[in-house]
Amino acid sequence: MIIIGAKGFAKEVLEIVYQLDDLNSLAFYDDVNADIPDILYDKFPVLKTLKEAENYFKNTDNRFTIGIGNPVLRKKLYEKFTSIGGKFYSVVSPRANIGNFGNTIAEGCNIMTGTVITNDVKIHIGALINLNCTIGHDCIIGDFVEMSPGVHISGNCSIGDYSVLGTNATVLPKIKIGINVIIGAGSVVTKDIPDNSMVIGIPGVIIKKLNPLDL
Repeated sequence: MIIIGAKGFAKEVLEIVYQLDDLNSLAFYDDVNADIPDILYDKFPVLKTLKEAENYFKNTDNRFTIGIGNPVLRKKLYEKFTSIGGKFYSVVSPRANIGNFGNTIAEGCNIMTGTVITNDVKIHIGALINLNCTIGHDCIIGDFVEMSPGVHISGNCSIGDYSVLGTNATVLPKIKIGINVIIGAGSVVTKDIPDNSMVIGIPGVIIKKLNPLDL
């Protein structure tokens, strides 16, 4: 498997892969940072060109996961690496507590240590559920949503594609959050939020309209 990225969140994804005992043939990919060594932690090769990644997919392991935040960037990386033969792969911590009834987790998700997911939760492609988040029953988490550490989503909520929820944000029951919404750290969302909005505060209020995404 290739972890896309070799800094920051990629190191946290590495820990989940370790928990899963799936380190055989693991590599990283970074074509941006010149200070990344060729071998990370004296163990894992760092691929630095798309040709190297394509050869890896053909000859070693076709799986990849994304060790970088930012929903739009994750979407672009997903498209880039699937186009050269990669298979988008979910990395789910065995130390997450995931219910046994009605849950679906799409490809390419990162679900980190300490997360609690109850039942009838649908998590769409490429979502990032960070450390110690909770997601209540009958929720829908959209494509490439990013939940920062300690986010709490109550039951019967939906979070629109490409939205970002800051650290320790809370969403109360039966709330619908639109596409491309940013919820500030520590905010409490008490009412539905339309697409392309930035929200902060307790209770959360819309402080800015965002430009629609150009995907």
